[in-house]
Amino acid sequence: MPSKKGFCDLGFAKIDTDRFARRGFSEAVYCPGKDRQHLKNICRQFILQKQDLLLTKLEKNIFTYLKKAIPRLKYFPKAKIAFLKAGPVIAPKGLVVVISAGTSDIAVAEEAAVTSELMGNSVTRLYDVGVAGVHRVMHHLDLIKKAKVIIVVAGMEGALASLVSGLVKSPIVAVPTSCGYGSSFQGLSALLTMLNSCSPGITVVNIDNGFGAGYFASLINK
Repeated sequence: MPSKKGFCDLGFAKIDTDRFARRGFSEAVYCPGKDRQHLKNICRQFILQKQDLLLTKLEKNIFTYLKKAIPRLKYFPKAKIAFLKAGPVIAPKGLVVVISAGTSDIAVAEEAAVTSELMGNSVTRLYDVGVAGVHRVMHHLDLIKKAKVIIVVAGMEGALASLVSGLVKSPIVAVPTSCGYGSSFQGLSALLTMLNSCSPGITVVNIDNGFGAGYFASLINK
């Protein structure tokens, strides 16, 4: 049961029931490393506490297992996110544009886009517009300039975040992905490029952390 400390102690997990009051959105559940029964018990507790339930990096077979106990749970397969809304839908705020450098980056981009949408943002997707064909992103410059915040998802060398940032006034949330050949070091190369960008106004989240990007973009948008 919840305590005056603002969390619910399940022994194997301590659910932060005070997160919504502090941040405006309930605690999210990172699924890798948790067994099925633990995840099911965590989900049930979120529902009991009338908290929004958001599960990240959730594999389809685990979702199928949870769905049997929680029929209203929804799944976004490209984003690997499951969600159950406890309260009313939040009205959209300013526009968030999610950009991916390549098609191989879409899974992480979808995690960012779906997270932003579930947090009440209006989201537009712009995929496969990387620096290997810069005319592709330039073609959509009018749309990009309308965004209040932009999420740029890129693997390989990760240069797209700097390029986009140099074209717009809005803040950029850069997401390096693990897409790339050997010397990309599973996203480390893209991460270092984004961290070393000479264009001001870029913040960088961890490799493949689409959820973190969507969350941070939503905080900016508020």
